[in-house]
Amino acid sequence: MIALVTGAAGFIGSHLCEHLLAAGDQVRAVDAFTEYYARDVKEENLAGLSAQDGFTFVEGDLEEMPLAPLVEGVDVVYHLAGQPGVRSSWGSDFAVYVRRNVVATQRLLEACRRAPPAKLVYASSSSVYGDALTHPTPESACPHPVSPYGVTKLAGEHLCELYRSAFCVPTASLRLFTVYGPRQRPDMAFSRLVECALRGDVFELFGDGGQTRDTTFVGDVVEAMRAAAASPWVGVANVGGGVRVSMSEVVARVSSLCGPVDVARSSGGAGDVRHTSADTRLAAAAFGYRPRTTLDEGLRVMVEYERSRQAVPA
Repeated sequence: MIALVTGAAGFIGSHLCEHLLAAGDQVRAVDAFTEYYARDVKEENLAGLSAQDGFTFVEGDLEEMPLAPLVEGVDVVYHLAGQPGVRSSWGSDFAVYVRRNVVATQRLLEACRRAPPAKLVYASSSSVYGDALTHPTPESACPHPVSPYGVTKLAGEHLCELYRSAFCVPTASLRLFTVYGPRQRPDMAFSRLVECALRGDVFELFGDGGQTRDTTFVGDVVEAMRAAAASPWVGVANVGGGVRVSMSEVVARVSSLCGPVDVARSSGGAGDVRHTSADTRLAAAAFGYRPRTTLDEGLRVMVEYERSRQAVPA
């Protein structure tokens, strides 16, 4: 199996590459090293991959580079590249989100239209739901994003469905719910929390701590992606961790692993949702998805990984 992974140097992308290689797949990886966070962090994500047999890396931007050579001979496309972040998607930066989340996706689908893979797996987001009225939230709930970021991720889903119906490109869009784990993006809450806990720094908590999230360990996410790619199923499905937890509870659990955390609360930002919760019955039926990692297990792995990076004694 030859797999193309876009956004391969990112948090989920690098874990997916590792997972695919361990499963015996060949991986063709691409990343643009955009400025959203430091290039050296992304290069560190790739460090363990570069020397592995079956792994090739191309630096390039999906908005500009020729994509036909990239998809040629590929069995599965995993499209994870894009501009992340809810709070920074407002204002003039929205144009960046449109280019990287919508235009780049359309260009990739056009390339796949000419040489269809067996499956294109698109990394969507729970942000498409906005403030959902039903919890757990099923895929039948009407999407109502409350951030420009969520709008662009929903647009990517719609493009996948359009190219599937018009040109028979087999697409699977997975709505990911709060993915966490080692190498999580440095701007994300769990990553900042663990780093602050180990360094003794003040953790800035956006909101009152009562907001809840369905948290999904990255290892479960990449298994879901490969399972979706291997199945005949196409469409849109939730991928969540099965447990909804408040941010105050997450702080308490990290404190139990690292010691007390000094928390400074600030107001939530525009586009932040109050609660998320995934109904994953469709994913379970369609491609056998079952989250296996508990929050405590996942946080423990995150803490151990960050300790090893910071050389902080246990």
